[in-house]
Amino acid sequence: MSKTAKAVWGGILMLAAGGASAQSSVTIGGLVDQYVGSLQYSGEPARRTVVQNGGMSTSWFGFRGVEDLGGGLKAEFMLNGFFLADTGASGRFGGDNLFSRDAFLALSGSFGKITVGRTSAPSFLPAVLFNPFGDSFQFSPLILHTYVPAGTVGARKWVATTAGDSGWSNQIQYSTPVVNNFQFNFYYAPGEQAGKSSNKNVAVNAYYNNGPLGLTAVYHTVRVSNPNGGLPILDATKAPNDYSSIEKQTGFYLGARYDFSVLKAFVTYRKNNDDAAAAREMDDKTFTLGASVPTASGAILVGYANTERGGNLLAADLKRDTLSVGYDHNLSKRTDLYTIFMSDKITASSRARSFAAGVRHRF
Repeated sequence: MSKTAKAVWGGILMLAAGGASAQSSVTIGGLVDQYVGSLQYSGEPARRTVVQNGGMSTSWFGFRGVEDLGGGLKAEFMLNGFFLADTGASGRFGGDNLFSRDAFLALSGSFGKITVGRTSAPSFLPAVLFNPFGDSFQFSPLILHTYVPAGTVGARKWVATTAGDSGWSNQIQYSTPVVNNFQFNFYYAPGEQAGKSSNKNVAVNAYYNNGPLGLTAVYHTVRVSNPNGGLPILDATKAPNDYSSIEKQTGFYLGARYDFSVLKAFVTYRKNNDDAAAAREMDDKTFTLGASVPTASGAILVGYANTERGGNLLAADLKRDTLSVGYDHNLSKRTDLYTIFMSDKITASSRARSFAAGVRHRF
C-alpha cells in the first residue's frame, strides 16, 4: 500500500473512531456532605455531639455512561455508591452494598425507558421531591418518619413506616414518555426465593409537572426488603413492640407542591398497612407540610410531619411529630452551607431537640 493510501485510510479510521467516541460518554460525579451538631431523636436516652455525614444529602460517588445507538435509542448504565464522609467507610451503614444507590442498565427511546437492576424505590423520589429538605436522612421530617428508625438499640421506639429500603434490588422498571405533563413508572422486583413466587414487590408511581404545580402519587405492595434484609420486612426488634412477624405491606402516597414565587409550598399524605402472622396488623398515617422561602443567596426551609400508628400488633397506639427549620446558603452552584434546628417527639418519650451546621459539595 502506498504512503498516500496509508495516510488516507489512517485518516478514515481516525474519523470513524472519533465519530464512535462522540456517540458515547462516561461521567464521574458525586457529593460530599459533612456536618457538626448536637443530635438526639426522641426515644434516645442521651444527646450526642457529632461530626457526621449527610446532614442534607447522603454522600455518594459514581459513574454514568450513555451511548447513542441511533434512531433515538440510547443505552445507559449507572453505578453509584454511598460512603460515610466522616469516617471514610463504604455504604450508608456497616455491611451496605458497594453500589447501593444505583446499579443498573437501561434502554430508552420514543417508547420510554426500561431499567433493570437496583434503582430508587418507587416511593423514595416522590418523597425527596415533595419536601423542602430533599433527601436528608438526618433532618427531613418526612424522610425520618418514612425510612429511619429511632430509639435505643435493642429497644427501638420507632420503626420506619415504609418497608423495603429506599432502593429496590433485582427490579425491572418501565417509565413512560412524558405526555401532557404526565409520566408513569411501573416496578416489579421478584423476591428470588425458591417456592415463594408471591414474595415480590410491585408498584406504580406517577408525576405531573406543569409550571409551578407538581403532583405525585404512589401505590406499592412490598414483601421483600433488600439489599441487606429479608423477612421480616420492617424490623426484628422485640421491644417495646414485636414487628418480627410482619410479612406484607401495602400503601399509597400523595404529594403536591406549588411555587408561589415568594415561597414553594409542599403537602403530602401517606398510608401504609402491614399484615403480620395470626391476623395481626399495623397501620401508619403520615401527613406533612413544608415550605421553602427563597432568599438572595439561598432558602429558608421549614418541614413538619405527623404520623399516627395503630393496630393490634401494638400494645398501644403511637404518635410522632417532627419539626425542622433550617437555612441553606449557596456559596456557588456546587457548594452550600446549611444550619438546621429539629424538634422530635414520640409517644411516651421525651421531646428531643437537635442542632446542626454543615457544608455540602457536588462534583
